[in-house]
Amino acid sequence: MNKKNYLIVGGSGGIGQAIVKQLIEMTANNKSSGNGKIFATYHTNQPDFTADNLHWLPIDVSNEKSIEQAVTEIKQQATHIDWVINCVGLLHTPNNQPEKALRQLETDFFLQNMQINALASLLIAKHIKPLLAKAERDADNPAVFATISARVGSISDNELGGWYSYRMSKAALNMGMKNLSIEWNRSLKAVCVVVMQPGTVDTQLSSPFQSNVADEKLFSPSYSAEHLIEMLDSMTAAQSGCFVDWAGQSIPW
Repeated sequence: MNKKNYLIVGGSGGIGQAIVKQLIEMTANNKSSGNGKIFATYHTNQPDFTADNLHWLPIDVSNEKSIEQAVTEIKQQATHIDWVINCVGLLHTPNNQPEKALRQLETDFFLQNMQINALASLLIAKHIKPLLAKAERDADNPAVFATISARVGSISDNELGGWYSYRMSKAALNMGMKNLSIEWNRSLKAVCVVVMQPGTVDTQLSSPFQSNVADEKLFSPSYSAEHLIEMLDSMTAAQSGCFVDWAGQSIPW
């Protein structure tokens, strides 16, 4: 089997950095992985930690040409990719918070949510597919295309309302990934498409909304990353198209 290569999109964020660091440790300790390459992306500032098998790439997930350029750079350094994990997400900006009521809905912020939270994963999948196709995997140990979503993207679980842009963009992401899993089940038999909920994690994204979260339900990035990696490592191709939490429990659509 080929050396296992990883792509972490959003490797400069809280969860993304934690996943990158744990993969560095895993590949260093697991000689059978052959010390495969870890590609990690950042938007504006490259994190200052390094490893022999870590390759940082700039990317703007709202720009398809930027995504295509990053994949082109990966192709120059690797023959295949085994795992893709998209950790990029948008919940608030300096000028916009999640809407509490319809009157707060703004077109530009809504479209920005859709672009970052829903469209980006499809564009990443579009360009990375040839590298996933070259991974030497099987149904019991598939290649993985994973995207971080949110429980508030579940339509049937929605009992509070609000957060129009975020909820709708995550629901759109979930539908896009379900569609992708069906298409790839025909063309990429040994790939598992997974939509993941990482729990409420102590990051910049969630920091304004942590006051009502119980201490035991606010996870550190490293705790969430450890469980997400463990969950992904147990996935089979038959589970492609699932929506699960950090512990691998199914979430209703």
